[in-house]
Amino acid sequence: MASSFIEVRREGHIAAVTINRPERRNAITNEMMEDIERIARDFAKDEQTRAVIVRAEGPDFSVGADLKQPRFQGDPQSMLIRRRQLQLGGTMMRALREVHQPTICAIQGIATGGAACIATACDFRVAAEDARIGYGEVKVGINLMWHALPVCVHLIGPARAKQMIMSGKLFDAATMRAWGFLDEVVPRTTLDARAREWVEEFAALPPIAVQMIKRSINEVSGALDQAIMHMDADQWLLATMSEDFKEAVGAFFEKRAPRFRGR
Repeated sequence: MASSFIEVRREGHIAAVTINRPERRNAITNEMMEDIERIARDFAKDEQTRAVIVRAEGPDFSVGADLKQPRFQGDPQSMLIRRRQLQLGGTMMRALREVHQPTICAIQGIATGGAACIATACDFRVAAEDARIGYGEVKVGINLMWHALPVCVHLIGPARAKQMIMSGKLFDAATMRAWGFLDEVVPRTTLDARAREWVEEFAALPPIAVQMIKRSINEVSGALDQAIMHMDADQWLLATMSEDFKEAVGAFFEKRAPRFRGR
């Protein structure tokens, strides 16, 4: 059963998966990722749902991974267990990308780090005009993992992907639309309605043909992704052993500018 932070609502041929932790700006925990993965896998047994909305409650889509989790606070578990647990993000992303039904992500406010990853795992992205999107991992001294890097490159190309992932900056919705990261930008007040129109359009199409086409396009565009990115969790473990990582996390909680030394 899903946690109270991830909700699923079905209506006819449409399902909505909602991140509902607005009091923490929808910060994502391991338990939430496990729920999202399980929900995504369950759609394979769902014959009625023909299109899925991924959305969030509150002013922001999500600020990404919850930095109060043990893995950011000196996790006492063994390296063996930590390495296994770090595969969860990639497993969740794969489950989202392998959802048979077309998926549309509705984005408002901030969507950074893991939240931007979740958005790219969907087939389409509709955003509110106030949306700001980025990958902030570099600012806490770590790499982008969850096998999300190649998906970003597929969407916007290598140079722009470097801008996003290497800088850690947030980019406005208009820029993301021009770059091809977003499929449409709409006023905040119409975001949910427009996402609904997207899923209704796909839900009205022949489901067998639509789902076969989706799977074929994903296989062609991401044929080498898993082979190339199998080490991103190990890179994360290496990065978290650095002094820069400890400095970045400490500065975040102390609300000060970090001082990086390349150590």
